[in-house]
This record gives sequence, structure tokens and C-alpha cells, in this order.
Amino acid sequence: MSSTSAVFSALAPYGWDEDWAAAFAPYEADGLVPGRVVRVDRGQCDVVTAAGTVRADTEYVVPRDPMKVVCTGDWVAVDPDGDPRYARAYLPRRTAFVRSTSSKRSEGQILAANVDHAVVAVSLAVELDLGRVERFLALAWESGAQPVVVLTKADLVPDPVTLAHLVRDVETSAPGVPVLGVSALHGDGLDVLVALVGSGTSVLLGQSGAGKSTLANALVGADVMDVQAARDVDGKGRHTTTTRNLLPLPTGGVLIDTPGLRGVGLYDAEGGVGQVFAEIEELAEGCRFHDCAHESEPGCAVRAAVADGSLPERRLDSYRKLMRENQWIAAKTDARVRAELRRDWKRKGAEGRAAMEAKRGRWS
Repeated sequence: MSSTSAVFSALAPYGWDEDWAAAFAPYEADGLVPGRVVRVDRGQCDVVTAAGTVRADTEYVVPRDPMKVVCTGDWVAVDPDGDPRYARAYLPRRTAFVRSTSSKRSEGQILAANVDHAVVAVSLAVELDLGRVERFLALAWESGAQPVVVLTKADLVPDPVTLAHLVRDVETSAPGVPVLGVSALHGDGLDVLVALVGSGTSVLLGQSGAGKSTLANALVGADVMDVQAARDVDGKGRHTTTTRNLLPLPTGGVLIDTPGLRGVGLYDAEGGVGQVFAEIEELAEGCRFHDCAHESEPGCAVRAAVADGSLPERRLDSYRKLMRENQWIAAKTDARVRAELRRDWKRKGAEGRAAMEAKRGRWS
């Protein structure tokens, strides 16, 4: 078997294909070997190569930029031998799941790379938080992956009618996204999820206590992830998964399991927000003003939909919140956006003052 055939045979289960091989060609000419990152920990990474899994240092790949560090799911060019080994570069990412590092900074943090499916785990052990679901979906759409919402611990809702209502509630907040009720404990609904993620790369996302580790074990078919009980009071658990691990699935494809995310701040996700709230974006095309804020402007088609009950007020509130957050992040990194926002604030302030003066004139 040629070296090229050996690489394809060993790495195809992890997603290696002709396009990745073409992107890697310049590094092959330098004597490096390809591999996929299956785990990153403290500046080092575990990389699956044709010769097996190797440990490599990541210091060559711009470690000070959170968006350019090697992450789980990357394809990298690795030294064939040496002590220590180095991941010299990563191949251009097809997709990337990114969140803001914190609410007070404007940096992005990449959570997983080259992902085809983003599986958002939502526990049915606690009351549904549709706003949080929408936030996860905005990040998932923006990444370029296809989202899937999995309502975990469905065995805690034994009544099928009630479960169907919960699924429909989430479907209204997730247009174009499959929503599945799944019990990893009993296997209910698992076959549909396996079929959805049976090819390509999937990333498993959600809060602590959402049942991600149990779901990962069920998909992999082995107890590869530690599981701890969630608190009864709020459904939250400890971070049993502390690193992002890429796991091959027995039915095909690979799964990246991630730690529970307490914060999922948006980072340059306007397109993702637009997809989550596609019906609002469509309604907005009928507004009288192209820059309508859907608040008190005359001729607002979005407010009209709220008034006639065809658009829930909660959806509009959530849309505004996520758009404001995304604008704030964008303004911290883009001077042009900051200037546009300042002009918009001044215009709205002037309109507000003019309205107050008009009211005073009527009262006097």
C-alpha cells in the first residue's frame, strides 16, 4: 500500500478527503504528515495520524490569538518525528464554532473546527429556556454547521402528548432545525439522531447537566465520558467534560464532546441571528422604513404581526436582545460599525426629543 493510500485508509474515518489532501500538499512537500486534532490540553494536542495518535506541541501556531490557536477538529501538519513534536500549522477551516471570550472583551474563542452538525443538548429535567436555545442556534448557524436540537432526558416526560407539545414549542424557536426528544438512558429517539450525525463531524453543545456525556456515551456505544448526577433544584451539574474530545462513532462520522458552557456570548453572528429569526427578517421587508427598529415606528410590519398574534412578543424581545449584543461586540472591533451606531443613537435621540417637543406643544 502506498503512503497516500495508507493516509486515506487511516484518516478517512476522521473525515480526510481529496480536498483536505490537496490543501495539505504544500506541507507534504516539506516532509510533514497530516493528522486531525482529537484533544487539546495546556498547549499540547493529541493528533490522529496514519501512524497512530501522537502528542504534539502547538507553540508554532500563533498561541496568543484565541482565534488562531489549534483546536479540536483542526487538521494539522505535524513533524513526522522529533522530540518534542510540533503542530506546525493547521489547514484552512471549513467551519468554526466561535463565541465571545467574555462579556467585557471583544475577542472570539474558537470551540471546535470543521464541524458539519451542531447538536444542541437541552435538558427536559428543568423548564425550557427558549431564549438560550435561540442563542445556541445563532452561534451554530453562524459557524456554517447544520444545527440539531436534542431534548435530552425525555424519559422524565412519560406522557407522549406533553413531550410532543415541548418539541413543538422548541420548533417554533428553531425554524429549519430538526428537534428530537431523546432518552439516552432508554434509547428512545436515539436511532433518528444516529442517522442525522452518521456522517461528517458533529459537535455536542449545551449547559452542564444537559446530559451531554450520557448522550455521547450512547452515540459512541461505550462509557467513554464520565457522568455525574445533576442537581435536582436547577438541573445543573459539574463540568464532567473538561476538554473537547473528538470521538469516532461506530456508525460513521465523529463526535466532538465539549464542556458545559455557562456563557455563550455572540461573536460576529448577525447572519446566525437572522437565520434563527427568519420570520422576523422576512416580516421586516414589509416595514415602511428600511432601518426600522420594530419599536414605535409607523408602518412597522413586525409590530403589526405582534399585534395580530402571528408573532409572539417573546420572539421579538429575544431577537432584539441578540441583535443588540451582536452589534455591541461588532462595535468593539470595527471602527466603522462604532461610527454607524453613534449616528443611529444620535438620530434616535433627535427623534425622541422632537416627539417630546411636539407633545409639549399639544399640552400647552
